[in-house]
Amino acid sequence: MVRLVRPLAAALALCCLAPLPPLLAPDAAVAQAQSAGSPDEPMKQIALTEEQIQSYIAAAADIEPILDKVPQSESGQLDAKVLTQLDAAAKKHQFASFEDYQDVAANVGLVMDGVDPQTKKYVGADVMLKKQINEVQADAKMPAADKKQALAELNDALKSIDPVKNAGNIDLVLKSYDKLAAAEPQQK
Repeated sequence: MVRLVRPLAAALALCCLAPLPPLLAPDAAVAQAQSAGSPDEPMKQIALTEEQIQSYIAAAADIEPILDKVPQSESGQLDAKVLTQLDAAAKKHQFASFEDYQDVAANVGLVMDGVDPQTKKYVGADVMLKKQINEVQADAKMPAADKKQALAELNDALKSIDPVKNAGNIDLVLKSYDKLAAAEPQQK
């Protein structure tokens, strides 16, 4: 089954966290949960290389427009034509396949979710989620029902965070943080 990191994360963010500012969408936890082949299968953590990160940044410009045109389906399956386009775009940037691109994207996302955007330092996804929880709790303008739902989702995401197993990935991602942040799809 093709794993859909970005589209499923975006769908969850749009459906469940739409009332929240873009800063509050827990992309990493969602990406972690959605990138695995099944709910019980952990995300495939790999040791990233500088070349993979640069290829990911370049490939995102070709892959994201394809994903933006794909209608969201209940099954999460891509049709063969779209998968062929995604594979071709990934291969153009030295990935073996779209699945290979997704593995790199998930590992980059795992680190990015732990980076404080103000300081651009890695603090951990758990710290960033706790910060988001505090911001939601302090938001007096958010309707109570939305706040309750957002807090439940953030707390669930907090429980499912995997630590970064390849510490070298943190340094590589921080080195290219600005380019990676610019390459991420924007919340709509």
